[in-house]
Amino acid sequence: MYSHDNRIVVTLDAGGTNLVFGAMRANEFIVEPITYPSQAHDLDKCLETMVRGFLEVIARLDEKPVAISFAFPGPADYPNGIIGGYLPNFPSFRDGVALGPFLEMQFGIPVFINNDGDLFAYGEALGGALPEVNARLEKAGSAKRYRNLLGYTFGTGLGVGMVVGGQLNRGDNSCVETFCLRHKKMPGIICEDGAAIRAVKRVYGELSGCPDHGLEPKDICEIADGTRPGDAEAAKKAFAELGEIAGDAMATAVTLTDGLIVIGGGITAARKWIMPSLLQELRSKMHQLNGNELDRVQMQVYDLDDPTEFDAFAKGDMRPLKVYGSDRYVAYDPQKRTGVMISKLGASKAISVGAYAYALSRLDEN
Repeated sequence: MYSHDNRIVVTLDAGGTNLVFGAMRANEFIVEPITYPSQAHDLDKCLETMVRGFLEVIARLDEKPVAISFAFPGPADYPNGIIGGYLPNFPSFRDGVALGPFLEMQFGIPVFINNDGDLFAYGEALGGALPEVNARLEKAGSAKRYRNLLGYTFGTGLGVGMVVGGQLNRGDNSCVETFCLRHKKMPGIICEDGAAIRAVKRVYGELSGCPDHGLEPKDICEIADGTRPGDAEAAKKAFAELGEIAGDAMATAVTLTDGLIVIGGGITAARKWIMPSLLQELRSKMHQLNGNELDRVQMQVYDLDDPTEFDAFAKGDMRPLKVYGSDRYVAYDPQKRTGVMISKLGASKAISVGAYAYALSRLDEN
């Protein structure tokens, strides 16, 4: 969807360090990005920088953009474009800033602001994982199609977005989250503390006996891979624990959503150390008081990046079923199934595609 749309939407990657401005047409960037320091501690300077960045992007375009659309860290009242609350990376916004109305006043076009997890999921649903999986299912001759998706981003936090029936589910309070679910190993702690960058660094420090190691997940991944000196076993276990804690949270979320799961963020470079424990958690068992064993997730869970598993996912358990009292048969596939895959777009591109698609979908409603 929108991959052949000629309308232009101006975008922003809003980070606490830098603001990166761009513009998209047909799901692709059409200008070189413009980067400025965020000036996040000074509201006046930050807003001045935003206006300057958007003006410079618009000046490079061959026609007027139809909207501005971007992700901004929460908490926020996203439908009304108001940012406010506990914002470690944008402290000058904590008392509340009507950012959307301000930018609309400056540029005279609609402005749409969303959570990055929401836009990641929406981008993957409209231009990434969901259409890719459905196209592969069609090619394999399967009648199965998916319309629901959970998108997770691993970074400084654990971001999530939910698409149901092809539509972004922002909830009634812009508060669709899983970061605050219980940590599997420490029930009084939020799961994000076990499923974000800080978790890998902390666990590696604990297991290696070097809590002040100063390493980033990329370094720890290289240690796990054996290409950098360090405690390889501690590195592998650090990523495995992240997979376990994240998988536990995902099991709860996918049970309620019943869709595919796509994962993004730089930490997914450590896929081979994360996915085994994540999948093990999604495939784990629970029990009733009478001793009966049940699947934690009431669906067969497949690794969609594994060709053999994808083939089994596409095949399902299709069989002919005779209609009682007749010679007629119908196709019957009793296997309920879902899958997990790594983003092929990458988190940054998926968020931008999501921002582009969200703006156009809102404009098309009117």
